[in-house]
Amino acid sequence: MLIIDNDDVRAVLTAEMTIDALRLAYREVVEGEGLCRPRIDMRFPTEDPAKVYQWGTMEGGSANTEYFAIRMKSDVKYEAKYEGVVTQEWYCTQPGMFMGLIMLLNIHNGEPLAFINDSALQRMRVGGDAAIGVEMVGREDASMVGILGSGGMARSHIRCLATVRPIKRVQVYSPTKEHRELFAREVERDLGIEVVVCDDPASVYRGAHILAACTDGGFAENPGDFPSAHLGRYLEPGTHVTSVWGPLDTATTDKLDLALTLGVTPVPVSHPAWHTEDHAVFYSVSPDNPKYAEHEYLRKQYRYGMPKAGVNPLAGKQVYMEELLTGTKPGRTSPEQITFSDRGNLQGAQFHAVAGKVYEAAKARGLGREFPTEWLLQKERN
Repeated sequence: MLIIDNDDVRAVLTAEMTIDALRLAYREVVEGEGLCRPRIDMRFPTEDPAKVYQWGTMEGGSANTEYFAIRMKSDVKYEAKYEGVVTQEWYCTQPGMFMGLIMLLNIHNGEPLAFINDSALQRMRVGGDAAIGVEMVGREDASMVGILGSGGMARSHIRCLATVRPIKRVQVYSPTKEHRELFAREVERDLGIEVVVCDDPASVYRGAHILAACTDGGFAENPGDFPSAHLGRYLEPGTHVTSVWGPLDTATTDKLDLALTLGVTPVPVSHPAWHTEDHAVFYSVSPDNPKYAEHEYLRKQYRYGMPKAGVNPLAGKQVYMEELLTGTKPGRTSPEQITFSDRGNLQGAQFHAVAGKVYEAAKARGLGREFPTEWLLQKERN
Protein backbone atom coordinates (compact mmCIF):
# COMPACT_ATOMS: atom_id res chain seq x y z
CA MET A 1 0.00 0.00 0.00
CA LEU A 2 1.17 3.53 -0.76
CA ILE A 3 1.07 6.70 1.29
CA ILE A 4 0.95 9.57 -1.22
CA ASP A 5 1.49 13.07 0.16
CA ASN A 6 0.62 16.46 -1.33
CA ASP A 7 4.04 16.91 -2.94
CA ASP A 8 3.60 13.59 -4.73
CA VAL A 9 0.13 14.65 -5.90
CA ARG A 10 1.44 17.97 -7.24
CA ALA A 11 4.23 16.14 -9.05
CA VAL A 12 1.83 13.98 -11.08
CA LEU A 13 -1.63 15.61 -11.19
CA THR A 14 -2.30 17.98 -14.09
CA ALA A 15 -5.36 20.03 -14.90
CA GLU A 16 -5.94 17.96 -18.05
CA MET A 17 -5.76 14.69 -16.09
CA THR A 18 -8.22 16.01 -13.51
CA ILE A 19 -10.76 17.25 -16.04
CA ASP A 20 -10.62 14.02 -18.06
CA ALA A 21 -11.16 11.93 -14.91
CA LEU A 22 -14.11 14.04 -13.79
CA ARG A 23 -15.80 13.99 -17.20
CA LEU A 24 -15.66 10.19 -17.16
CA ALA A 25 -16.88 9.91 -13.55
CA TYR A 26 -19.90 12.13 -14.20
CA ARG A 27 -20.86 10.16 -17.29
CA GLU A 28 -20.59 6.92 -15.32
CA VAL A 29 -23.04 8.23 -12.72
CA VAL A 30 -25.45 9.25 -15.49
CA GLU A 31 -25.11 5.84 -17.16
CA GLY A 32 -25.44 3.87 -13.93
CA GLU A 33 -21.86 2.58 -13.86
CA GLY A 34 -20.69 4.94 -11.13
CA LEU A 35 -21.99 5.42 -7.61
CA CYS A 36 -21.54 8.03 -4.87
CA ARG A 37 -23.36 9.62 -1.94
CA PRO A 38 -23.62 13.16 -0.58
CA ARG A 39 -21.09 14.34 1.96
CA ILE A 40 -22.04 13.46 5.54
CA ASP A 41 -20.89 15.69 8.40
CA MET A 42 -21.20 14.78 12.09
CA ARG A 43 -20.78 17.57 14.62
CA PHE A 44 -20.01 17.51 18.32
CA PRO A 45 -19.64 20.26 20.91
CA THR A 46 -16.12 20.59 22.33
CA GLU A 47 -14.93 21.78 25.71
CA ASP A 48 -14.10 25.11 24.07
CA PRO A 49 -17.38 27.04 23.59
CA ALA A 50 -15.99 28.75 20.47
CA LYS A 51 -15.16 25.48 18.69
CA VAL A 52 -17.01 22.54 17.18
CA TYR A 53 -15.65 19.13 16.17
CA GLN A 54 -16.71 17.88 12.73
CA TRP A 55 -16.13 14.51 11.11
CA GLY A 56 -16.84 14.59 7.38
CA THR A 57 -16.81 11.84 4.75
CA MET A 58 -17.79 11.36 1.12
CA GLU A 59 -17.35 8.25 -0.98
CA GLY A 60 -17.93 6.68 -4.35
CA GLY A 61 -16.69 4.18 -6.87
CA SER A 62 -16.83 2.95 -10.45
CA ALA A 63 -17.53 -0.46 -11.94
CA ASN A 64 -15.43 0.52 -14.97
CA THR A 65 -12.26 1.92 -13.43
CA GLU A 66 -12.05 -0.60 -10.55
CA TYR A 67 -11.60 2.05 -7.84
CA PHE A 68 -13.55 2.99 -4.74
CA ALA A 69 -12.53 5.86 -2.48
CA ILE A 70 -13.62 7.49 0.75
CA ARG A 71 -12.43 10.94 1.73
CA MET A 72 -12.19 11.56 5.49
CA LYS A 73 -11.78 14.84 7.37
CA SER A 74 -11.30 15.33 11.11
CA ASP A 75 -11.65 19.03 11.94
CA VAL A 76 -11.94 21.29 14.93
CA LYS A 77 -13.84 24.26 13.47
CA TYR A 78 -14.05 27.85 14.59
CA GLU A 79 -14.60 31.28 13.10
CA ALA A 80 -12.22 34.21 12.82
CA LYS A 81 -12.51 37.74 11.53
CA TYR A 82 -9.82 39.33 9.40
CA GLU A 83 -10.17 42.94 8.21
CA GLY A 84 -13.92 42.74 8.79
CA VAL A 85 -14.33 39.45 6.90
CA VAL A 86 -15.62 36.36 8.74
CA THR A 87 -13.72 33.22 7.77
CA GLN A 88 -14.13 29.58 8.67
CA GLU A 89 -10.97 28.07 10.15
CA TRP A 90 -10.13 24.55 11.23
CA TYR A 91 -7.28 22.33 12.40
CA CYS A 92 -6.46 18.82 13.59
CA THR A 93 -4.47 18.41 16.82
CA GLN A 94 -3.20 22.01 16.68
CA PRO A 95 -3.53 25.13 14.50
CA GLY A 96 -1.59 24.71 11.28
CA MET A 97 -2.09 20.93 11.16
CA PHE A 98 -4.87 19.24 9.18
CA MET A 99 -6.25 15.73 8.68
CA GLY A 100 -7.72 15.06 5.26
CA LEU A 101 -7.20 11.60 3.77
CA ILE A 102 -8.46 9.71 0.76
CA MET A 103 -8.44 5.93 1.13
CA LEU A 104 -8.37 4.24 -2.27
CA LEU A 105 -9.45 0.59 -2.69
CA ASN A 106 -9.79 -1.98 -5.46
CA ILE A 107 -13.43 -3.08 -5.93
CA HIS A 108 -12.47 -6.44 -7.48
CA ASN A 109 -10.57 -7.89 -4.52
CA GLY A 110 -11.15 -5.30 -1.77
CA GLU A 111 -7.44 -4.46 -1.52
CA PRO A 112 -6.55 -1.15 0.13
CA LEU A 113 -4.25 0.58 -2.37
CA ALA A 114 -3.35 3.99 -0.97
CA PHE A 115 -3.82 6.73 1.58
CA ILE A 116 -3.59 10.09 -0.20
CA ASN A 117 -3.39 13.50 1.46
CA ASP A 118 -6.35 15.44 0.14
CA SER A 119 -5.29 19.09 -0.04
CA ALA A 120 -3.66 19.35 -3.47
CA LEU A 121 -6.09 16.87 -5.03
CA GLN A 122 -9.07 18.61 -3.42
CA ARG A 123 -8.19 21.98 -4.92
CA MET A 124 -7.60 20.58 -8.37
CA ARG A 125 -10.87 18.60 -8.48
CA VAL A 126 -12.85 21.75 -7.60
CA GLY A 127 -11.05 23.70 -10.32
CA GLY A 128 -11.77 20.85 -12.74
CA ASP A 129 -15.44 21.09 -11.84
CA ALA A 130 -15.50 24.77 -12.72
CA ALA A 131 -13.76 24.08 -16.02
CA ILE A 132 -16.31 21.42 -17.02
CA GLY A 133 -19.12 23.85 -16.24
CA VAL A 134 -17.50 26.49 -18.44
CA GLU A 135 -16.93 23.90 -21.16
CA MET A 136 -20.62 22.97 -21.17
CA VAL A 137 -22.42 26.32 -20.80
CA GLY A 138 -19.78 29.08 -20.83
CA ARG A 139 -19.02 31.20 -23.85
CA GLU A 140 -16.71 29.53 -26.32
CA ASP A 141 -14.73 32.75 -26.74
CA ALA A 142 -14.30 33.35 -23.00
CA SER A 143 -10.86 34.86 -22.47
CA MET A 144 -11.18 37.04 -19.34
CA VAL A 145 -11.58 35.60 -15.82
CA GLY A 146 -12.56 37.47 -12.69
CA ILE A 147 -11.50 35.75 -9.46
CA LEU A 148 -12.56 36.55 -5.91
CA GLY A 149 -9.90 35.04 -3.66
CA SER A 150 -6.20 34.40 -4.19
CA GLY A 151 -5.44 31.15 -2.36
CA GLY A 152 -5.00 27.56 -3.45
CA MET A 153 -8.49 27.33 -4.95
CA ALA A 154 -7.87 30.40 -7.11
CA ARG A 155 -4.65 28.85 -8.40
CA SER A 156 -6.25 25.53 -9.33
CA HIS A 157 -9.17 27.33 -10.96
CA ILE A 158 -7.07 29.39 -13.34
CA ARG A 159 -5.03 26.33 -14.33
CA CYS A 160 -8.16 24.34 -15.12
CA LEU A 161 -10.03 27.20 -16.81
CA ALA A 162 -7.03 27.87 -19.03
CA THR A 163 -7.21 24.22 -20.12
CA VAL A 164 -10.69 24.58 -21.64
CA ARG A 165 -10.72 28.23 -22.77
CA PRO A 166 -8.10 30.61 -24.29
CA ILE A 167 -7.65 32.72 -21.14
CA LYS A 168 -5.68 35.92 -21.79
CA ARG A 169 -6.45 38.07 -18.75
CA VAL A 170 -7.31 37.58 -15.05
CA GLN A 171 -8.71 40.17 -12.67
CA VAL A 172 -8.26 39.21 -9.02
CA TYR A 173 -9.31 40.58 -5.64
CA SER A 174 -8.83 39.24 -2.12
CA PRO A 175 -8.84 41.11 1.21
CA THR A 176 -5.06 40.86 1.70
CA LYS A 177 -3.12 42.94 -0.80
CA GLU A 178 0.08 40.90 -0.43
CA HIS A 179 -1.79 37.66 -1.20
CA ARG A 180 -3.42 38.92 -4.39
CA GLU A 181 -0.14 40.41 -5.61
CA LEU A 182 1.68 37.12 -4.98
CA PHE A 183 -1.08 35.28 -6.88
CA ALA A 184 -0.64 37.66 -9.82
CA ARG A 185 3.12 37.14 -9.97
CA GLU A 186 2.78 33.34 -9.86
CA VAL A 187 0.11 33.14 -12.55
CA GLU A 188 2.01 35.46 -14.88
CA ARG A 189 5.20 33.48 -14.32
CA ASP A 190 3.72 29.96 -14.54
CA LEU A 191 0.96 30.40 -17.12
CA GLY A 192 1.98 33.51 -19.05
CA ILE A 193 -1.43 35.09 -18.45
CA GLU A 194 -1.81 38.80 -17.74
CA VAL A 195 -3.14 39.43 -14.21
CA VAL A 196 -4.69 42.70 -13.04
CA VAL A 197 -4.76 43.14 -9.27
CA CYS A 198 -7.98 44.89 -8.17
CA ASP A 199 -8.40 47.02 -5.07
CA ASP A 200 -12.10 46.27 -4.69
CA PRO A 201 -14.25 43.20 -5.49
CA ALA A 202 -16.62 45.05 -7.83
CA SER A 203 -13.75 45.64 -10.26
CA VAL A 204 -13.38 41.88 -10.72
CA TYR A 205 -16.78 41.74 -12.43
CA ARG A 206 -16.07 44.31 -15.15
CA GLY A 207 -15.67 42.66 -18.54
CA ALA A 208 -15.34 39.16 -17.01
CA HIS A 209 -16.45 36.29 -19.23
CA ILE A 210 -16.01 33.88 -16.30
CA LEU A 211 -16.49 34.88 -12.66
CA ALA A 212 -15.11 32.48 -10.01
CA ALA A 213 -15.70 32.96 -6.28
CA CYS A 214 -12.81 31.02 -4.71
CA THR A 215 -13.52 32.05 -1.11
CA ASP A 216 -15.13 30.74 2.06
CA GLY A 217 -18.07 33.09 1.62
CA GLY A 218 -18.84 32.61 -2.06
CA PHE A 219 -21.61 35.07 -2.95
CA ALA A 220 -23.36 34.82 0.43
CA GLU A 221 -25.93 37.36 1.59
CA ASN A 222 -24.42 37.81 5.05
CA PRO A 223 -22.59 41.17 5.08
CA GLY A 224 -20.03 39.70 7.47
CA ASP A 225 -18.85 37.30 4.80
CA PHE A 226 -16.33 37.94 2.07
CA PRO A 227 -17.16 41.36 0.59
CA SER A 228 -18.57 39.86 -2.60
CA ALA A 229 -21.94 39.86 -0.81
CA HIS A 230 -24.63 41.61 -2.84
CA LEU A 231 -22.30 42.26 -5.80
CA GLY A 232 -24.44 40.29 -8.23
CA ARG A 233 -25.75 43.63 -9.46
CA TYR A 234 -22.40 44.06 -11.23
CA LEU A 235 -22.83 40.90 -13.32
CA GLU A 236 -22.61 41.68 -17.02
CA PRO A 237 -24.33 39.91 -19.93
CA GLY A 238 -22.49 36.81 -21.09
CA THR A 239 -20.75 36.04 -17.80
CA HIS A 240 -20.47 32.47 -16.53
CA VAL A 241 -20.46 32.16 -12.71
CA THR A 242 -18.94 29.48 -10.52
CA SER A 243 -18.53 29.37 -6.74
CA VAL A 244 -16.40 27.17 -4.50
CA TRP A 245 -18.56 27.54 -1.41
CA GLY A 246 -21.78 28.98 -0.12
CA PRO A 247 -25.08 30.13 -1.59
CA LEU A 248 -25.54 32.65 -4.36
CA ASP A 249 -26.71 36.11 -3.38
CA THR A 250 -30.18 37.15 -4.52
CA ALA A 251 -28.85 39.68 -7.03
CA THR A 252 -26.93 36.90 -8.77
CA THR A 253 -29.78 34.36 -8.87
CA ASP A 254 -32.14 37.03 -10.21
CA LYS A 255 -29.81 37.71 -13.15
CA LEU A 256 -29.12 34.10 -14.08
CA ASP A 257 -30.57 32.76 -17.31
CA LEU A 258 -29.31 29.19 -16.90
CA ALA A 259 -28.01 27.15 -13.93
CA LEU A 260 -26.19 23.89 -14.72
CA THR A 261 -25.94 21.09 -12.15
CA LEU A 262 -23.36 18.51 -13.18
CA GLY A 263 -25.08 15.67 -11.36
CA VAL A 264 -27.04 14.28 -8.45
CA THR A 265 -26.21 11.23 -6.35
CA PRO A 266 -28.26 8.11 -7.11
CA VAL A 267 -31.22 7.30 -4.84
CA PRO A 268 -30.57 4.51 -2.29
CA VAL A 269 -32.06 1.24 -3.53
CA SER A 270 -33.35 0.38 -0.06
CA HIS A 271 -34.68 3.87 0.76
CA PRO A 272 -35.94 5.57 -2.42
CA ALA A 273 -37.44 8.43 -0.39
CA TRP A 274 -33.95 9.50 0.71
CA HIS A 275 -33.39 11.57 -2.42
CA THR A 276 -31.53 14.85 -1.89
CA GLU A 277 -29.71 17.33 -4.07
CA ASP A 278 -28.07 19.04 -1.08
CA HIS A 279 -24.30 18.96 -1.02
CA ALA A 280 -24.18 17.53 2.49
CA VAL A 281 -26.24 15.83 5.16
CA PHE A 282 -25.64 17.08 8.69
CA TYR A 283 -25.90 15.28 12.02
CA SER A 284 -25.26 17.01 15.34
CA VAL A 285 -24.94 15.85 18.91
CA SER A 286 -27.35 17.99 20.94
CA PRO A 287 -28.56 19.86 17.85
CA ASP A 288 -30.27 22.51 20.00
CA ASN A 289 -27.01 23.38 21.73
CA PRO A 290 -26.77 27.20 21.43
CA LYS A 291 -23.09 27.03 20.57
CA TYR A 292 -23.96 25.90 17.04
CA ALA A 293 -25.86 29.16 16.55
CA GLU A 294 -22.62 31.04 17.12
CA HIS A 295 -21.11 29.53 13.99
CA GLU A 296 -22.47 31.26 10.89
CA TYR A 297 -20.84 28.74 8.55
CA LEU A 298 -22.43 25.81 10.35
CA ARG A 299 -25.86 27.30 9.70
CA LYS A 300 -25.32 27.63 5.97
CA GLN A 301 -26.66 25.05 3.63
CA TYR A 302 -24.43 23.53 0.97
CA ARG A 303 -26.89 23.72 -1.86
CA TYR A 304 -26.32 26.89 -3.84
CA GLY A 305 -29.12 29.40 -3.69
CA MET A 306 -31.34 27.22 -1.46
CA PRO A 307 -32.68 29.29 1.45
CA LYS A 308 -33.95 27.69 4.63
CA ALA A 309 -37.54 28.28 3.54
CA GLY A 310 -37.00 25.53 0.96
CA VAL A 311 -37.88 27.64 -2.08
CA ASN A 312 -35.42 27.14 -4.91
CA PRO A 313 -34.68 30.48 -6.62
CA LEU A 314 -33.12 28.56 -9.52
CA ALA A 315 -36.37 26.81 -10.36
CA GLY A 316 -37.14 27.21 -14.04
CA LYS A 317 -33.50 28.03 -14.79
CA GLN A 318 -31.95 24.70 -13.85
CA VAL A 319 -30.57 22.14 -16.29
CA TYR A 320 -28.67 18.94 -15.54
CA MET A 321 -25.61 17.56 -17.30
CA GLU A 322 -27.58 14.44 -18.22
CA GLU A 323 -30.14 16.61 -20.03
CA LEU A 324 -27.40 18.33 -22.03
CA LEU A 325 -25.71 15.03 -22.90
CA THR A 326 -28.98 13.49 -24.11
CA GLY A 327 -30.17 16.65 -25.87
CA THR A 328 -33.31 16.80 -23.70
CA LYS A 329 -32.64 20.46 -22.90
CA PRO A 330 -30.42 23.09 -24.51
CA GLY A 331 -27.46 24.74 -22.86
CA ARG A 332 -26.38 28.30 -23.57
CA THR A 333 -28.39 29.65 -26.49
CA SER A 334 -26.84 33.12 -26.85
CA PRO A 335 -23.59 34.93 -25.97
CA GLU A 336 -25.54 37.36 -23.75
CA GLN A 337 -26.92 34.77 -21.34
CA ILE A 338 -25.63 34.76 -17.76
CA THR A 339 -24.95 31.17 -16.70
CA PHE A 340 -23.93 29.32 -13.56
CA SER A 341 -22.62 25.83 -12.84
CA ASP A 342 -21.93 23.67 -9.82
CA ARG A 343 -21.18 19.99 -9.30
CA GLY A 344 -24.37 19.07 -7.50
CA ASN A 345 -23.50 16.50 -4.81
CA LEU A 346 -21.11 14.27 -6.75
CA GLN A 347 -18.08 14.82 -4.49
CA GLY A 348 -17.69 11.10 -3.84
CA ALA A 349 -17.42 10.40 -7.56
CA GLN A 350 -14.75 13.06 -7.89
CA PHE A 351 -12.43 11.57 -5.32
CA HIS A 352 -12.32 8.00 -6.61
CA ALA A 353 -11.84 9.24 -10.18
CA VAL A 354 -9.01 11.66 -9.52
CA ALA A 355 -7.39 9.60 -6.75
CA GLY A 356 -7.24 6.59 -9.06
CA LYS A 357 -5.32 8.62 -11.65
CA VAL A 358 -2.96 9.97 -9.00
CA TYR A 359 -2.30 6.46 -7.68
CA GLU A 360 -1.51 5.09 -11.13
CA ALA A 361 0.82 7.99 -11.98
CA ALA A 362 2.59 7.93 -8.61
CA LYS A 363 3.12 4.19 -8.81
CA ALA A 364 4.50 4.47 -12.35
CA ARG A 365 7.03 7.09 -11.21
CA GLY A 366 8.00 5.33 -8.00
CA LEU A 367 6.53 8.04 -5.77
CA GLY A 368 4.90 7.56 -2.39
CA ARG A 369 5.96 5.57 0.64
CA GLU A 370 5.12 1.90 0.89
CA PHE A 371 3.94 0.09 3.97
CA PRO A 372 2.74 -3.51 4.35
CA THR A 373 -0.86 -3.99 3.25
CA GLU A 374 -1.06 -6.83 5.81
CA TRP A 375 -1.06 -4.21 8.57
CA LEU A 376 -4.61 -3.35 7.58
CA LEU A 377 -5.80 -6.96 7.24
CA GLN A 378 -6.69 -9.65 9.75
CA LYS A 379 -7.11 -13.42 9.75
CA GLU A 380 -10.17 -13.36 11.99
CA ARG A 381 -13.54 -12.98 10.33
CA ASN A 382 -15.32 -9.77 11.28
